[in-house]
Amino acid sequence: MRTTQTVFRTTLVAGVSFLAMAGAADAQTTPADAEARIAALEAQLSALSSQIADLKAATAASLKDVRAAQNATTVSVAAGKPTIASSDGAFSIALHGVMQMDAAQYFQDKGLPAVIGPARDLNSGTNFRRVRLGVDGKFYKAFSYRVLLDLGGSGTDGSGELQEAFLQYDYKPFNLKIGVFAPNLGLEDAGSVTGGLFLERPSPAEAARTMAGAEKRIALQAQALGDRWLLSGAVTGAKAGDAQTYDEQLAYVVRAAATPFKGKDWLIHTGVNASVVVTPAQIAPVNGAYPITIQDRPELRVDGQRLVTSGAIDASGARHYGLELAAQRKNLLIQGEYFDITVDRRNAAPGVSDPKFTGWYVESGWVLTGESRKYNTGSFAFDAPSIAKPFDPKAGKWGAWELAARYSVLNLNHHENAALAADRVRGGEQTISTVGVNWFPNGVTKFSLDYLDVSIDRQDPAGGLVGLSQNYQAVNFRSQFAF
Repeated sequence: MRTTQTVFRTTLVAGVSFLAMAGAADAQTTPADAEARIAALEAQLSALSSQIADLKAATAASLKDVRAAQNATTVSVAAGKPTIASSDGAFSIALHGVMQMDAAQYFQDKGLPAVIGPARDLNSGTNFRRVRLGVDGKFYKAFSYRVLLDLGGSGTDGSGELQEAFLQYDYKPFNLKIGVFAPNLGLEDAGSVTGGLFLERPSPAEAARTMAGAEKRIALQAQALGDRWLLSGAVTGAKAGDAQTYDEQLAYVVRAAATPFKGKDWLIHTGVNASVVVTPAQIAPVNGAYPITIQDRPELRVDGQRLVTSGAIDASGARHYGLELAAQRKNLLIQGEYFDITVDRRNAAPGVSDPKFTGWYVESGWVLTGESRKYNTGSFAFDAPSIAKPFDPKAGKWGAWELAARYSVLNLNHHENAALAADRVRGGEQTISTVGVNWFPNGVTKFSLDYLDVSIDRQDPAGGLVGLSQNYQAVNFRSQFAF
C-alpha cells in the first residue's frame, strides 16, 4: 500500500501538471519542473510545521508563566506599611502600627478647694496615649479584616487591650461589618485618630459617641455608600473588656452624610447622626440598676481626670441627636457639630424630669504649605493632608505645616438650681479654647503642639459655685508615627 506521503506527492504532481497544461499555449511544463516545484512546496510545508511547533511550545510556556504569576505573592512597603499580597490582589495581610506619646504641662491656680480632689493638681508629665499593633488585610477580594491591640491609655499606659477585631464584606455600594470596632457615628467620630486637627476629639463629640459607640464596641453595622452620600446604621452592645453584667447594653446608632455641593477644590459637607440606648446595662440582680453616665476628659489625656460628669443616672434609656456641617476650600477647613443628649430616668419620682444636656464645637485648620486635607469618601470625614514635599532639608523640602483652632462647649447641667434635689444634675459646664500647630514631615510621622485654655463652671453637691470650678491652661506636645 502506498503511504500517505506518496498519496500527497502524487496529488501535488497531478495538480501541478493540470495547471501547467491549462496555462498559455506556448508554455511547456516538463516532469522535472513539476518535481522541482513539489520539492519547493515540501520545503515550505516543513518550515511551516517547525514554526507551528515552536509557537505551541512558546504559548505553553507563556501560559505556565501567567499561572505562576497569578499564584505568586508580592511584598511591598507603601507609606511605611509592610504588606504581603497575592499578585491578583485577592489576598493580603499588612502590619498596622501607631505610637503616640504626649508630654504636657498644666498651669493651675494654687490653693484650690479640697473638694476638687485629685483635680487640684493635674499631672504634668508624659503618657503613651496610643501604642497599637495589629494586622489587617483582605481575602477573596470582597472580605476584609483587622485585629488590633492597644497598649496606650488615658493618664497611665495600658496593659494591652483588644482595640479592634472585625470582619467586613463589601458588595458595592454596600458593606457589612461585624466584630469589635467604632461604628460610624459623626463627623469627628469617623475621622482618623492619627490625622485629626487636634490631639483628642472635642468633648461634646466624645461624650455623645461613648453612649452607644466609640472604640472597642461590639457591633454589627451596615452601610450604603454613593459618590456623594452615606447611610450607616448599627446595632451595638457592650465594649470589649467591660466587666460582666447581668444584662448587656443594647443600642442603635445611625448616620446620614452627604456633600450636596462640591467643586474642583472645594466642598460642603452636611450630616445628621443619632444613637438610642434601648436597654442600659443591668449591674444589679435585685430590682435592677441601669446606670448611664455622660462625661469626658478635658481634651487631653496625660491626666485622666474627668472634670465634668453627670454622675450615674438610673435610666430606662438614653438618646442623642447630632448635626454636622463642614466647608473646605483648598487648604482651609472649617467644621462643627451640635449634640443634644437626653437620659430617660427609670422610676422617676413625681416632679423629677429627664435630664437634657447639650454640647457643640467649631474648629478650623489652615495648611500653610498649601496641601488640602483629604476627604475620605469611605467614612465621610476629613483626614490628614497628603504631603507634597516630604521632609528633606538637603532638597529644601519641609513637609506640611498646619495651624488649627477650636472652641468647644459641653454642658452637663440640668435644673442645677431646682428646689427638688432629686431633679438636679450638677455635672458642670466645660469650655475649652485650643490653638495648635501640626507638622507632617511625611505620611508616617506627625508632631503637634497645642495650647488649651480650660474653664470649668460646676457647683458642688451643696450648691456652692466655687466648689468644683476652676480655670487652667495646658501645653501639650505629641510625637506620632503611624503606618
